[in-house]
Amino acid sequence: MLKFTLLRRTCKQAAALTIAREDRALKLNDAVALRLHMMACKACPEFENQVLTMRAAMGKWRNDPAVEDAKP
Repeated sequence: MLKFTLLRRTCKQAAALTIAREDRALKLNDAVALRLHMMACKACPEFENQVLTMRAAMGKWRNDPAVEDAKP
């Protein structure tokens, strides 16, 4: 059984995991640690929402026909 301290993450580590999760699946211990941190922290869920908003906006931008027309 993992000790709770092994699942502890700082806000800086949680932010890095949030960004890494955009590119790859997290290891189980990192995913659990991130979820626990998100439940205990007020700032990190807001950061996560900002990352999700940026991802959604970039997805819309990538699929915008005006952007396609501007490519050389």
